[in-house]
Formats: sequence, structure tokens, C-alpha cells
Amino acid sequence: MNKKILYIVVLLVISLGTFTSCSDYLDSSSYFKDRLTEEKVFQSKVYSEEWLANVFEELRGINADVASKGVTPHNFADDMYYGDRDSDYDPSKDELSYNKFKMGLYTENAKQGTWTRCYRGIRNASTFIHNIYMNTEMSENEIEDYRGQARFARAYLYWLLLRKYGPIPLLPDEGLDYTDSYNDLAIPRSTYEDCAEFISNEMLLAAHEMEALGMVRGQDGSARPSVGAALATRAKVLIYAASPLANGNNSTFATQLVDDQGNMLLSQDYQEEKWAKAAAAAKDVIELGIYHLYTVPVQLTGDDATIIPPDDNNFSGKAWPDGWADIDPAKSYAQVFDGTLLPSGNPELIFTRGNNQDGESIRSMVAHQLPRSATGWNTHGLTQKLVDAYAMNDGTDIPGKDMEIGRGDGSSRVGGYVTQEDYDAGLYRPLMPGVSLQYANREPRFYASVAFNGSFWSLLNESQERNRNQQVFYYRNDPTGNGFNSSNAYWLRTGFGVKKYVHPSDTFEGGDIGNIVFKSEPAIRYADILLMYAEALNELDGAYTIPSWNGGNYNIARDIVEIQKGIHPVRIRAGVPDYPVSAYSDKNELRKRIKRERFIELLAEGQRYYDLRRWMDADEEEALPIYGCNILMSEGERDLFHRPIAVWALETTFADKMWFWPISFSELKRNSRLTQNPGWKYND
Repeated sequence: MNKKILYIVVLLVISLGTFTSCSDYLDSSSYFKDRLTEEKVFQSKVYSEEWLANVFEELRGINADVASKGVTPHNFADDMYYGDRDSDYDPSKDELSYNKFKMGLYTENAKQGTWTRCYRGIRNASTFIHNIYMNTEMSENEIEDYRGQARFARAYLYWLLLRKYGPIPLLPDEGLDYTDSYNDLAIPRSTYEDCAEFISNEMLLAAHEMEALGMVRGQDGSARPSVGAALATRAKVLIYAASPLANGNNSTFATQLVDDQGNMLLSQDYQEEKWAKAAAAAKDVIELGIYHLYTVPVQLTGDDATIIPPDDNNFSGKAWPDGWADIDPAKSYAQVFDGTLLPSGNPELIFTRGNNQDGESIRSMVAHQLPRSATGWNTHGLTQKLVDAYAMNDGTDIPGKDMEIGRGDGSSRVGGYVTQEDYDAGLYRPLMPGVSLQYANREPRFYASVAFNGSFWSLLNESQERNRNQQVFYYRNDPTGNGFNSSNAYWLRTGFGVKKYVHPSDTFEGGDIGNIVFKSEPAIRYADILLMYAEALNELDGAYTIPSWNGGNYNIARDIVEIQKGIHPVRIRAGVPDYPVSAYSDKNELRKRIKRERFIELLAEGQRYYDLRRWMDADEEEALPIYGCNILMSEGERDLFHRPIAVWALETTFADKMWFWPISFSELKRNSRLTQNPGWKYND
């Protein structure tokens, strides 16, 4: 290489092993540095693998897609909150209280590790891509595959930047000459369209390169990217580029988001074809035939028997995948996330960092979800809006849905409670005595995800038998300590906890994270792709011919049968009826339903925060007051407890500056052509 490039040839060798296993691939808890020439590094298979492992190390920590709030506060939008960091933002710890986060009161230097780590990884990935050809210990197919993995990593790091910060600078592929002047090294932000097109093209190249060793990774490589991961990321990038934030955006914010020459970075020109390209990209993933939604067989007897959804004269009488007659919808959904499945055994997991995320991991999130009676933190909860979004088991809205925020249909919430006689007669399963009938006869995903007042927790790993199989209440005077307590943080601000990701054996007894089952991060999963396919098709009025990823063409149009290919699997696995015919024939109505489906199906998967922004719904949805149960009430006032009120402890607002994250002062100083996102400061 003739140019003096900024890529630093410092090999961070992972001492725990090589690139061959899932855990070794990402786990780099111990390093030593060794200065080597590029030629020596990339001629060696071991050194090359370690270099690439170091690139993928940049995807951990703050760059995780799904994790607890310490690294990914974007996992909490209008569906889920955290209540244990009520103090002001502490820059020295880079921690955000929920209210500071939701009110946009964080600083320009908050949570900025993303920028540093992504661009470092991008530079190191480029070095790998340009030098792996020198390897003398790999076959041509291995070299091609590894180049594809590096290209995926580089494009994915760009994707994380684009999603968080909006349009960002694209580095020259050949690197930068460090002898150039400061001004010559400065790079402006590219437009959103250019960024998305670059990432899309790179993911397409990566897919073809990784195709050299086949479509599927073995068990030891389940956390490595695959052809499907590249194509799925491409689909996500393209649907973001087709969405209102980046496609036909004429808002004041869009006119203010410019590069250093005053050029707008978000497109004002609406192009319907972008939706067609996104649909085709999602179809590429579907047509691979590799992925499918996970299901658990129906269980007809025993205490843990399947709760059969009511007859809908359609899905209820058919076997999977055409219906739910032979599956358990609640367990099918729950086990995708709770650690029952290894990454390699999860048929809908398209991309994951595996279970190698440490610190503020999903297991840490679960520790904050578990009740105090299991020594959990009891602080991560759900909003009333999310709880109301779950339908009844016949697919209809719950009575009184969203009435407090002015969106009700005139109906009132259900009163009454499950009696002992009801329970003994097997009514309202899985509800136990004393539970509000507001939570009765709900769709299966509700019971797999929502910890309502009086819900059941298995906690099978508790050492004391009396602490297992608990019914947990959140009344103020609850003797187990799960209710409101003003003297500490261990209480649910809305009276709704989170069951998603919780395994029946999970407990935080003794404060030991080892008592919580490992969870595979669902960075991209198949249900997301299916719903994106339906969403993109629904937006079309015209018909388009779009190339597929591997030759041939798709005819893309708003076809109801094709839309149902995206919606039906998700609805059937969830045990809920199909949408009415009238919904499919009305683009606006179907758009609302697909947005609601994503709200429910992708709960706590880091999608909602960004969905609301790409749809340009965040200014309304995230500014609404948060409602929940009246946690100040004791059991003797249970009717008042279950009457939703605005939650004083959780604040909300939305300002235009919150569409994208601010760029740090230090980066603005380094790059003289870099412009700040609207609403944020340029200098400290």
C-alpha cells in the first residue's frame, strides 16, 4: 500500500483463543499488544482471525442492539421504562436517568462511545478487507468469506451510526493520507440517501462474499454474520430510507439538517420506489428459505397445559404454519427470548452477538425485571399504553383501551377480580385469584410479556421452596416488598413489570447474575423482516420491477396475498386472528395495524425507539403522559389501584432535537466540516 494511511496496524490479540467458537469470537476480556507488519498479520490465519474478532468487538457494549439501559437507553421508548436511575445525569459515569433521557436533558457528550467505536471498527475492517488477500493459510473460499464478514461488520457499524446520529461522514475506502492538512482530512456528512445506498451496496457485496462457504453457520459460528444477516440488515436500512423521516420530509427539522455547504441531508422528494426496494430486500431474506418462526407443540394436559385461543373459523382449525391448532402460542413466543434456545437452535434469529454481552446485558435487564421477592431490582416496567395495545384473545380491542389519553372508543374498563371459585373451575387461565379481570382473556403474547398485578412467577432456581412459584402483587402494603416504597428504588412506577426474556428458572438470589439463564440478543429476527415486508408493500400504489440479490427480478406491488405472507405467520404464531378484510383494503388502516403489531411483537428489542422516529410519530407518541396503575393504593383499595392514572415519577416530552442523537463536541472539533444535529450546541 503506497499511501500512508490512518489505519493503525496494532494487533489486539485475543488471548482466550481464536475465531472458531461463538464465545471466543466476541469475548476479548484480556488483550496483549504486538506490533506487526501488515504482511505478517494477514499472511497468518490466526492473526487474521484475531484482527477480525477485534473488529467485531466494536459491536459490543454501547453498540449492542438490545441491552439494559446502561448502554442502550434506546431500548426504552413509550413501551418500557427504567426507574432505578432517578438522579441527574452523571457525565463521569455516562449514566442517564430515565427522566433526563425522556426529557432530552442529556448533554452533547452523553453516550458517545458509539461514534468512537464505530469509526475505529470501520477503519480496522477496511484494513482487513484490503489485506486479507495476502493470507497464505486460508483457501480462496475462506478468504472470500472472511472478507465478507469484515465488509458486513464495516457496513453494520455505519448502520448503527446512521440510525442513531442520522447522516454521517462516509470514509474513503482507501483510507486517508495522514500527511494531508487538517482541512484536507475533514469529511462532510453524506446525505441519508447516500449513506443508505452505500450500506445497502456493501451488504449486498458481503452477502455474495460470504456465500462462498454456504448460507448457514455451524453451531460454533452462530454469532458470526451470515448471508441472511447481510440481506436482513440491507432490508432494514432500505425501509428506514423509505420511511417518512428520510423520504419526502419537509419538516422544519429537515430544512435545518444540512452539511457544511448548506445542502439538506434528508430528502424532501418523496419516492415511492424506495418502498418497493425495501420490500424486495425483505423478500430476498424470505426467499432464502432458511428462517422460520419458532414454535412449541401444543400440550393438552397437566398444570402447564396450553391455553387454547378461541375458535376463529380460520387459524384455529389448521396446523402450523397455516394455523395454531398444534402449537402453544404463549410458549412459542416466550422461549424465543428467555434463554431456552441456544443461538444456533433459534430458527428466527438472523443476527445476534450471541450471549457474550457483559455488563449491561439482557441478563442485567432481567435482574431489573425480577420482583424483589426474588431479590430482583423490580424497576423495569411497562406503560399502560403498551399493556392496552395487546388485544383480547378474539382479536378485538380491550374495553377502555387508551381512554385516559383521549383515544378511547367510549367503552369502559372491566371491573371485578378472579375469585377462588373461578380459579378452581379453570376460568380465566392463567390468572390466579385476586387478579383484575382487565387482564383476563388476553392474547398469548400478553401473558408471555406482561407482569401484571398478581401474575405468577416460577422462580424455580430459588434455593428456598417458599420463594418458588410466587404470585406477585404490587400493592403498596404488599408484605413481600414488591409494592411502592418511597425509601428505595425497588418498585414499579406503573404497577406493570416485564416478563419477556425471563426464564422459569431465573432468579437474582444473592445478587448473582449467574442465577439468570443466558439470553441470546435478538438483534435481527425473522418476525421483524416479515412485518417490514408487509409494511413496505402496503405503502405502494404503483408496480415496480426490482432485481433480487442473486439474479432475476421481483414484481413488487401492493398485493394483499403477499402482504399476508408477512402478517399471517406473526399473527398465527401469536395465537391471534387475522385482520378483517376491510383492514387489508385500506392502506391507512393497515398501516396503523402493522405499527401496532410491531409495538407488541418487538417489545424490548430496541426497535420501537427508532420505529417512532423513522415514521415521524415520536413527536406525538413519546410526548404523551405515561399512565399506569395507582401504586400508592393498598390491597384494600384495589379498585383505585387498577384505575389508570398519569405516573408522576415518569416524565415525557419531545423536541425536534430528539429525532437524532447529538454529535459530541470533540468530534466537531476534530472534523472542521462536520455539522451538528439541529437543536444541539457546537461548542462546550
